[in-house]
Amino acid sequence: MAVPDYQTLMLPLLQCLAFHEGPATVRHFLEPIADAFELTEDERAARIPSGQEILLANRLQWARTYMGKAGLLASPKRGLVQITERGRALLAEAPERIDVEMLGRYPEFVSWVVGSRGKTPAPRIPANDLSGNTLEPTVPALTRSDESTPRERIDAAMGEIEAALRSEILDRVRQMTPAEFEGLILRLLLAMGYGQGLDEMASALGGSGDGGMDGVIHQDPLGLERVYIQAKRYKEGNNVSSPDIRNFIGALNIHRANKGVFVTASQFTSDARQAAQGSTVQVVLIDGDRLSDLMVRYKVGVLVRGVVEIKELDEGFFDG
Repeated sequence: MAVPDYQTLMLPLLQCLAFHEGPATVRHFLEPIADAFELTEDERAARIPSGQEILLANRLQWARTYMGKAGLLASPKRGLVQITERGRALLAEAPERIDVEMLGRYPEFVSWVVGSRGKTPAPRIPANDLSGNTLEPTVPALTRSDESTPRERIDAAMGEIEAALRSEILDRVRQMTPAEFEGLILRLLLAMGYGQGLDEMASALGGSGDGGMDGVIHQDPLGLERVYIQAKRYKEGNNVSSPDIRNFIGALNIHRANKGVFVTASQFTSDARQAAQGSTVQVVLIDGDRLSDLMVRYKVGVLVRGVVEIKELDEGFFDG
């Protein structure tokens, strides 16, 4: 099965803490909970979209945070957590599931949710409506459907933004002239740390087409290590084939070069990739998808419009 969402993990985590003697770290229960859900090795190793944290650990930490805000858990010491009497009382009800809807019964949790969303607190809910029916408290903007943690939602949103940006970049690149495309590739390689600066780039462009090459940049000031470039803009669907790669490898041999980069705005056929892998010289293939990804990563042709800072507790600061 897939890694459970953080709400599904609330009850198992609370039960683990109820059976554990004294405070513990949340990570102490990673393996037991993974075993309980029969997670595979790949599922246990899965990470959040940014890749910065194990997915299960991230979701367990958020389960802890939400239950802590409801008073089910307490943190008696740095990095440790334990179940409270309120938490034990809830378990005594034998709930089939604990989620944000259930946590909505606790005023502290509702106040925290309202405050974290920057909203004005809602008016106090009466115990009964005019018809005499009991009213259940509600948690603003949180339902069972909120399966991902706040960090996951941020990462997913950033992923969507970057995916759209990469698509736009690729559309613009495919509208470039061949000469503009060659210049783009050299600028990208310079941004990645290859070459000796813009002056060298201009010189490299001046030799475009020499011996089947579109450019050459030096990895060291003396030019002892050179990288030759072949750039084929090509439109989508017009893929680079194996003859193109073999011609490039032949040109590298003529120049007695052992490193080459072949870039296209389209794709490479499987035969082309096999030709590159079987070459006696090192040939790196960059297709349209990887090209747009590198342009975003090294900020070539893109602007940074805003920066999102994600802050977390500095445990060392509070370590007396």
